[in-house]
Amino acid sequence: MARSTEPVGRERGGALPFGLVDVAGPSMVPTLREGDQLLVRYGAPIRPGAVVLFRHPFQQDLLVVKRAAGRRAGGWWLLSDNRPVDSDSRSYGAVPDELVLGRVLLRLRPRPVWLAPGRRLERLLLAPPLARVPGLARRLGAWAEDV
Repeated sequence: MARSTEPVGRERGGALPFGLVDVAGPSMVPTLREGDQLLVRYGAPIRPGAVVLFRHPFQQDLLVVKRAAGRRAGGWWLLSDNRPVDSDSRSYGAVPDELVLGRVLLRLRPRPVWLAPGRRLERLLLAPPLARVPGLARRLGAWAEDV
């Protein structure tokens, strides 16, 4: 889950397409933890592996942060990084495009971490020799489906 902390961005009627949200709950551990503050770019293109902010399909006043696993019929399949927590698309199905608000770019607090590398950087981080450096890809926001 997420709580909006700043009335900025398109979602809040502002001129800038950015906003701040605070993380609530354990569903994105180890990537995100309770109390982390995130910078979100509303309307940003979503691709598999991105951390996204969206409105819960059954409770649309609730903002949620999950990882986009891929496209499915009806929208995005969004999953928790903390796999035992199943309050994600496994319980409510694909999330329609109109409920996906934006992409999380950066964790600002407690320590800044970039969560949205460009496609080239992501490919470099996930290919040898950089892929052999333990934890490097995850620290720089690259994500690959666990096999």
